[in-house]
Amino acid sequence: MPPESRAEVQGAVSRGRAAATSAFFAQGFVFAVVLTHLGAFKERWGIDDLAITVIMFVVALLAAVGSVVAGWLAPRFGSAGALRFGLVTLALGVLGAALAPSFVVFCVALGVYGLALGCVDATTNMQAVACEAMQGRSILTSFHGSWSAGGILGALETSGTGSAGWSLAVALAPVAVVPLIAAATPLLPARLGLPTGPTELPVAGGAARVVAIPWRPMLVLGAAIVLFYVADSATQSWSTIYLHDVLLASAGVAPLGYAAYQATSLVARLAGDHLVRRVGPVRVVRLAATVGAVGLLAALLAHTPWVAIVGFAVLGVGIAVVAPLSFAAAGQLASVDADGNPIADPVARRATADAIVARVNQFNYLGFVLGGVLTGLVASGSTMRAGFIVPLVGVALILPIARGFAVRRAHPIAGQEVSA
Repeated sequence: MPPESRAEVQGAVSRGRAAATSAFFAQGFVFAVVLTHLGAFKERWGIDDLAITVIMFVVALLAAVGSVVAGWLAPRFGSAGALRFGLVTLALGVLGAALAPSFVVFCVALGVYGLALGCVDATTNMQAVACEAMQGRSILTSFHGSWSAGGILGALETSGTGSAGWSLAVALAPVAVVPLIAAATPLLPARLGLPTGPTELPVAGGAARVVAIPWRPMLVLGAAIVLFYVADSATQSWSTIYLHDVLLASAGVAPLGYAAYQATSLVARLAGDHLVRRVGPVRVVRLAATVGAVGLLAALLAHTPWVAIVGFAVLGVGIAVVAPLSFAAAGQLASVDADGNPIADPVARRATADAIVARVNQFNYLGFVLGGVLTGLVASGSTMRAGFIVPLVGVALILPIARGFAVRRAHPIAGQEVSA
């Protein structure tokens, strides 16, 4: 590659990496603000925990649909275009939920938010996997670290506005600006290997065949995604309510369990890439599951808010790397076709990676349902403390499938490593 072309690619990848980082941040920020306002939604509309559980279930289903939509949009308009669409729609959903004049409008707005959430989930990871493939080394946990950073600030926003006594509309409406800013950033362009046409692999003679999905290894990674999100969604959805209702934390303290979880998740994800390069993803995932189980058990057994907050913090140290490593391994599955032959064409490899990532991302919402919704259902029939047994079991089950992360890394998609 000529020096000027190499410099052009490096600059585009650097800008794309920064833009994808901002998109992860925006999504994490909005997601945290919405989840830590669940208690405010209960009070605003006079609903109970069971109603919140049903709403979360519907949002999760719509997010899964949004991920499918992303898988349809990405090969036609590029994952960058699909991500921009998702971010703008996300902003509209949050704004609608903040300003809704009736419960029906509120539910419709949350439905829009759910669809956008799934689309953004899938396409941010498509962009991240593309950047990692072009660099040929582990960088994906750092992207999810920016999601955690957004989550921290989102939880702190809720804590601050709650302590100040701000109304739901005043606290939530300005949040819509954040994804709009991220949508305006220059994402990784299609000409650097992201597909813009139908998702097919070219073969000799000008024919084409549809992308083949390696289902068996993908399902293992999907199971890891499910188990991670069982714990993640339970913590994000219910930690604030658990601290407030069970451990009697104040409105200013209750969101700090979420903030602590995201803070240590950020640290783990920033360090995760370096640890993976040293000891490999399998050992990292096993260690993550062990530490996470210890932290969640401490939170479950806590009798004071601060002990529970520390437990949620330890949970974040442990399991935070599981999701990004799952997506990284999924992207690496795109290095060979169904017959085991290397995929040399960068556009074809990106098409395969995007198709796999979109499908793996759909497991996210099964985990969300099993974690957030099932935890809520158990809590409704018993206590919120008993509800957290659900994510504890989920974390423990990550251990026996950790070997599925031993996926061979492909060569950089551009034919050489591109530093950013």
